[in-house]
Order: sequence, then C-alpha cells, then structure tokens
Amino acid sequence: MQGSARVQARVAAAVVAMLAPAGVPRVAADTANPLEKHGDWVMYTAEAGGSRLCFVTAQPTDTKPDGARRDAIHFYVSAWPKEGVKAEVSVKLGYPIKRGSAPTVSVGPQAFKLFVKDDKAFVADPTAELKLIDAMKKGGKILVEAVSERGTATSDIYSLNGFEKAIQALSTKCT
Repeated sequence: MQGSARVQARVAAAVVAMLAPAGVPRVAADTANPLEKHGDWVMYTAEAGGSRLCFVTAQPTDTKPDGARRDAIHFYVSAWPKEGVKAEVSVKLGYPIKRGSAPTVSVGPQAFKLFVKDDKAFVADPTAELKLIDAMKKGGKILVEAVSERGTATSDIYSLNGFEKAIQALSTKCT
C-alpha cells in the first residue's frame, strides 16, 4: 500500500470502530471507503447490516505539547441516515481523558464544552452541536483543548479548509 492509501485505511478502521452509536451495528472497518476530499477534510462511507455510516474527518495541523504520546487524533462529523442522525460531532483525542474534565472546542470566540467517553469527546446538546457546525462553516480553524488521565494538557488545531464543502457533501450524498 502506498503511504496515502495506508493512512486512509487506518483512518477508516479507527473511525468505523469508534463511531457506531449504541444500537447501530458496527460497520466492518474494511468497508469504509474514502469518497472524496475537500481541502483538509475527507468524506468516508461504509455499509453493514442495512445501516449506512458516512463521516467527514480531519487530522490536526498542530498539536501541543510536542512529543506527547498519543494514538490517532481526529475530528469527525458523522451521519447515520437510517437512524436520523445528520451531523454528530466527535473528537478522538488519542488518550484516556481525565475523569471530570470537559474538553472544549473553540472556533473563533465561540467555545463549546464536550462530554467524555474513553478517549473520545462529544457535544451533549444538539442545539450547541448545530451552532458548532455553523461556526465551523464560517471559521478558519478549530482549537480542541483537553486534559489526559495523566494530567497532560493538550491542544490541537484543525484547519477548516474545505469543511463547508465536506459538510455539504455529507448532507447531500449520505441519504
């Protein structure tokens, strides 16, 4: 496998393994396929057991602290059309998150608190989730800040280059 294809395969496997919500059959990792790329965002689709999963994802352009040991780090917006989910935001931080902490996602002056599950963080309030996605469409970058179980404060910056087109593709091609 070439480098880019290997990275896409790892992204697909990691995403599919972590994203299926409760009650939705987990989609086999080898069925997630990159559909298209928009700037720094890639759209994937996968199907299994009559359920379709689509998502757009990006990796950070900068992470702090330098050299911190972490697994893969990704920002996702996912859709499960059959289940009525159109745009669920999640972040895979690449480490177990400190209990009781609340990671934040900032786009410009707007900050959104997330709830934690293992090494992932989600927006709890659907209204806040819609506001976050709207801010992302207009913004230039995302800042994700969190604290690991060991007490290491991290910050990850994601480019929003191509996000608006990627989220549009998610809503029109994932039906």
